[in-house]
Amino acid sequence: MTDGRITTAKLGDDGPEVGVQGLGCMGMSFGYGPSDADASRATLERALELGVTLYDTADAYGAGENERFLAPFFKAHRDEVVIATKFSLSIPPDDPTRRVIRNDPPYIRQAVEASLKRLDVDVIDLYYMHRRDVNVPIEETVGTMADLVREGKVKHLGLSEVTADELRAAHTVHPVAAVQSEWSLFSRDIEPKVVPAARDLGVALVPYSPLGRGFLTGSFANADQDLTPDDFRRQQPRFTGENATRNAALLELIRSVADAHGASVGQIALAWVQQQASVHDLPVIPIPGTRKPSRVEENVAATRIVLTDEQLDLLDGIAAQVAGNRYADMAFTSAGRE
Repeated sequence: MTDGRITTAKLGDDGPEVGVQGLGCMGMSFGYGPSDADASRATLERALELGVTLYDTADAYGAGENERFLAPFFKAHRDEVVIATKFSLSIPPDDPTRRVIRNDPPYIRQAVEASLKRLDVDVIDLYYMHRRDVNVPIEETVGTMADLVREGKVKHLGLSEVTADELRAAHTVHPVAAVQSEWSLFSRDIEPKVVPAARDLGVALVPYSPLGRGFLTGSFANADQDLTPDDFRRQQPRFTGENATRNAALLELIRSVADAHGASVGQIALAWVQQQASVHDLPVIPIPGTRKPSRVEENVAATRIVLTDEQLDLLDGIAAQVAGNRYADMAFTSAGRE
């Protein structure tokens, strides 16, 4: 590693080389309350300077606003970045607060054209199915996605929150470069089945919310009390009420490891996720989200922290003690269908 830049890893056997840590961009315009556009732009630039090359968005983030916000940055650095976006969370015209999962071929084609236009690019580097509609055979969905590759609109395919069986079925239709699922010290439900399947197939894991949506940094302790009314974390069971109180206590164990490294609690949580690459023998490229350049610097520094076997053992039991599910309705996660 030179000049403070992070090392790289491949997104799957046939995917592009990217920085070993990516950047989740959702919060720059959606989901986490008010944001500062200038600070977010500075964050994007600083991330790139530090070797972060995978930038993650989705058409559902602010009804396309996140893609539009990122477009100028992508245009200025097109040859340096890998653009990941997603389809499947359709917004009904009569109720912009709702999301309807659609995986049908006509919708996929409509969605990709809209994303290409908003992003102002000719091709999307990594195109994810954001959530699974179990009423549409996954082979049909991935078959349409594969057509987009052949047509030059998409380079590589990804799936989000799929089960091991769904991943294996999809991979028979077209190689999958990456699976995106929540994975952190608080959320480890993909480890028994999805992670081994990805390893066997040569698929990279892209953990979203590796910092527990900020909870693992200690930036908030109770969503009801600490976050603005429009912050969607107030809808997630583990961040409110008695669950939040119990879960906040779990940070003390992480803090003891952080003190030993002269690091922050968030850095240890992120270093744990990064180290799962060697634990499970597959590429792991987490996409922590932030809107501040200083946080990007802190997150990138976590790639240099190596936890000892004793520290990994110490942290191992945290997930089993977490109170509350990561979503109020787990049916749309891989864990809800495994």
